[in-house]
Amino acid sequence: MIRTADESFELGPTRPPSEAFSLLIRVTRNCPWNRCKFCPIYKGQKFQLRSVEEVKRDIDKAKVIRDRIMDMAQKHGGSLREAAVGVYNSPPDDSFRNVALWMYAGGKHAFLQDANTLIMKTGDLVEIIGYLKKTFPEIERITSYARSHTAARKGVDELKELRRAGLSRIHIGMESGYDPVLAFLDKGVTAADHIKAGKNVVASGISLCEYVMLGAGGKKWWREHALKTAEALNQIRPDYIRFRTLTIQPRMLLYNDVVSGEFMRSTDEKIVAEEKLLIESLDCPAQVVSDHMINLLPEVEGKLPEEKEKLLEVIERFQALPPQERDVYKLGRRLGIINRLDDITDVNLHAQVEGVMARLGEEGVSDELLFGLMERYV
Repeated sequence: MIRTADESFELGPTRPPSEAFSLLIRVTRNCPWNRCKFCPIYKGQKFQLRSVEEVKRDIDKAKVIRDRIMDMAQKHGGSLREAAVGVYNSPPDDSFRNVALWMYAGGKHAFLQDANTLIMKTGDLVEIIGYLKKTFPEIERITSYARSHTAARKGVDELKELRRAGLSRIHIGMESGYDPVLAFLDKGVTAADHIKAGKNVVASGISLCEYVMLGAGGKKWWREHALKTAEALNQIRPDYIRFRTLTIQPRMLLYNDVVSGEFMRSTDEKIVAEEKLLIESLDCPAQVVSDHMINLLPEVEGKLPEEKEKLLEVIERFQALPPQERDVYKLGRRLGIINRLDDITDVNLHAQVEGVMARLGEEGVSDELLFGLMERYV
């Protein structure tokens, strides 16, 4: 596929796993807060609001790429998905790859980047969303990240205006509902901010997804973190609660606190206990989702309140395993050999993990080894 230098459009560095097949439109650059100790994504980068016209030009460029892929399918007598695969496998750049992947998946979803698009003036964001829908009328869902600090200050009427324009869902990194944890992580919000922001979004009719960071309290605050996070979620009543397990790398500010001993990381088994306590304490209707490789138990998914016992049974199954089998599962999961708890009964997969354990010798399956393996996924 031949292209000119100005055909590409700008992409941000990240999006939620649930938006893997979405058209990515960068509305702002980087993060206006950018101080969270656990997040290395935007460090060293300046936050910028993009102009409405600049974003519109990117939307136009995405349409040009979409139209060219459609033309390829027609000219070569193949299906649209086949043409999209061809471009995806040999893209001129990442913007072409994004459009191809989006088209392959049906072209129904879009995600507005970067970390906090709500900080844009409501009128400007409404104009961008409207232009996106006009350009791609086939889009059925438009989603975005937002900070609680911003959503708490955005009036419900403004959020309703965004919903009417077409904003379908907001993803908020709650991380914790316990103020000491939020302060330690330099999140820049309080539990009260989270609750107000969440209630504003829910009241507007926009679907809300809250992200909870398992392990955020470390060994010191794991219990308070679980209880206070559940308490906040019970007041917010989001549509989705998504689990993410804290994973620490040297490029994160939090790493220095680990080295100094100020922050003591929770082990996998302590995090499972924390997850159980949190779920037991939840009393709100929500879809619990565990859609990231860093989570130890991906089967902990289901609809609350009706499937709460099912979620707890998964955790209890893991906790009931003999210590050696828990080690097999943890190592297998962190190596990517085992994907679900049921996989531990697969003789071949079990043997693969045992082979690795045999090579470890006396060191065995240490917490430090597991921490290191988790770093590969962030």
